[in-house]
Amino acid sequence: MFDRTIFSEEHEIFRKTVARFVEEEMVPYHEQWEEDGIVPQSLWLKAGEAGLLCLTVPEAYGGPGGDRLHAIVVIEEMAKKNITGPGFYLHSDIVASYLINYGTEEQKKKWLPKCVSGEVILSVGMTEPGGGSDLANIKTTAIRDGDEYVINGQKTFISNGHNAGLTVLAVKTDPSLGAKGVSLILVENDRPGFTKGRNLKKVGMKAQDTAELFFDNVRVPASNVLGEEGKGFIILMKQLEWERMIIAAHCTATAEAALEWTIDYANQRMVFGKPVSDFQNTRFKLAEVKTSLTVGRIFVDRCLDALMKGELDNATASMAKLWGSELLGKVVDECVQLHGGYGFMWEYPIARAYADARVRRIAGGSSEVMKTIISRTMFPKESR
Repeated sequence: MFDRTIFSEEHEIFRKTVARFVEEEMVPYHEQWEEDGIVPQSLWLKAGEAGLLCLTVPEAYGGPGGDRLHAIVVIEEMAKKNITGPGFYLHSDIVASYLINYGTEEQKKKWLPKCVSGEVILSVGMTEPGGGSDLANIKTTAIRDGDEYVINGQKTFISNGHNAGLTVLAVKTDPSLGAKGVSLILVENDRPGFTKGRNLKKVGMKAQDTAELFFDNVRVPASNVLGEEGKGFIILMKQLEWERMIIAAHCTATAEAALEWTIDYANQRMVFGKPVSDFQNTRFKLAEVKTSLTVGRIFVDRCLDALMKGELDNATASMAKLWGSELLGKVVDECVQLHGGYGFMWEYPIARAYADARVRRIAGGSSEVMKTIISRTMFPKESR
């Protein structure tokens, strides 16, 4: 495979720190977190102390002042060990970015240092029981009442939902305006009327807490608006390229790890008196996987390079997310097959990866949404 050129020496030194933290503080406990359905907040505090959270937060707000490639390093090192419990990327790289880019000075000073330390965990409330990707038609409302907003509604499938101390909530401040009526509001965990439902039981990603959120006349001050009223949809859309590259990077790193697990297994497992790796079918299947992964890795790294230069467009980011998530599904399926019956045993990482991979074709925009975005560049409205 070609050498990766997007990371600096500083990134690679940081990678060693991250890899050690993952090995010592995550790997031994992840199985228990899967049983519990949640990661203890003590892990977040340790990660904050180790400098693994909110890497792009400026030093002025208690952050390390790193770049997005530092964040990718954390994502990749967790993916290599199939660590899916701590929702770090959502906290550090998605929601914290909203605060960095659109928060008031008061909001940033109040919340960002606590996010960096792990004292406050972030979530974002977008998906509702009646809809996922269609943010323009959300039903949760926040109606202005003097110097406050009164919030009513429900959210579901909220990652970090139970652990979160602060939620960036997508609401309709003017239900008559469609997308132009969407705003983002910061909602603290202890607001009266804000309750959290059951911890949802999922097919995969079992260690990551996922909640239902309920809002019954929840009052928050008008100063909790993030950005301007009515600009929520635009704010969310501006982060999509980055979010989709995060998913693409995670999928690619996980698929690469799955290939390595399978090569190791095929070298050790004996069938008909010889290793599984001696069979032509095994070698051909893994050669196909290796080729697809090499192509995917080069494309994802090229997209990350474009992102860092401010040159990545939404359609290309959507291609990376589509390719990465679809490829991961194919790779883990092929690798489970080559593991035989052991590939269906939860104690094997490939089984966990198989279960965890399925949501990647849905979260962050489904494959069908990605195809719609890509196709718009091929069939613009003017040609219809």
